[in-house]
Amino acid sequence: MASAFDDPRFHNEEAAFVALEAIMWTGGKPPHCPLCGVPGKSNKLAVQTSKVSKRHPNGKPVYGLWKCYACRGKFTVRKGTIFEESRLELHLWFQAAFLMASSKKGVSANQLHRTLGVQLKTAWFMAHRLREAMAEGALNPFGIGGTPVEADETYIGRWRRKGEDERGMQHKMKVLTLIDRETGHARSTVMGGITAVSVGRIVAKNVSREARLMTDQSPVYGDIGREMASHESVNHSKEEYVRGDVYTNSAEGFFSIFKRGMKGVYQHCDEKHLHRYLAEFDFRYSHRVANGVNDHARTDMMLKGAKGKRLTYQM
Repeated sequence: MASAFDDPRFHNEEAAFVALEAIMWTGGKPPHCPLCGVPGKSNKLAVQTSKVSKRHPNGKPVYGLWKCYACRGKFTVRKGTIFEESRLELHLWFQAAFLMASSKKGVSANQLHRTLGVQLKTAWFMAHRLREAMAEGALNPFGIGGTPVEADETYIGRWRRKGEDERGMQHKMKVLTLIDRETGHARSTVMGGITAVSVGRIVAKNVSREARLMTDQSPVYGDIGREMASHESVNHSKEEYVRGDVYTNSAEGFFSIFKRGMKGVYQHCDEKHLHRYLAEFDFRYSHRVANGVNDHARTDMMLKGAKGKRLTYQM
């Protein structure tokens, strides 16, 4: 039986560069020089051997090298992406990307460390860079044309032990998630607090006024609900979970996957990194098999998102 890792890009460095060029550049050729911006003046060079140095002590081959005849500079497809300045072989990046894209609940840095044979610190940083690639940024507003959009909030973290602090939920990290039922896409945000003002601001920014807003009985949606085409809710406290097409089950399902991943795989997350983990789970949910995206296509979409993003070690 064929393995997913039979693809040459996962174990051959030259094939990995060719694959990334095809993903990043139309026709596999740079549209312009990333150094000077001049279009159509770059040509591919033959495989060269790097100069012996502390960085390349064995004079390793340099694949995917291009030269711009306008500025005389040399570059590879790594330039201007999360892979820039990385000493790790590109085919290992492909392996890490595939593992993260195809694992429903994520892959821990320890697992990447063991599977790829890299240091734990390297694996941890690779994972955060790839989460940055999964962040999709601005999309069209959810709920265009009056389609239903679910909104729900959850809390993640741990309760403080008695005597540590009496504020309780104030020490839980707060997350608001929107699910567009038409596209099946998710968008999640870390919240400083769950209030009518903060929730209304996020919903107004991301949801079309034509949408039908679906929520639970929480009062924080009252004000923004009046601005939508309609606002319908179910009352979970009275064990009402579905009324016709009014429910928040999609959002609840997303939270179920998210929490199982965060507790079972990642186990701990600082609040300053939570937005990257949310981007990871949003990406996999929005581009799941039910939406017609398989593991390889999802990996390519993730890698395409690496363009124009850099993440330094001092995060």
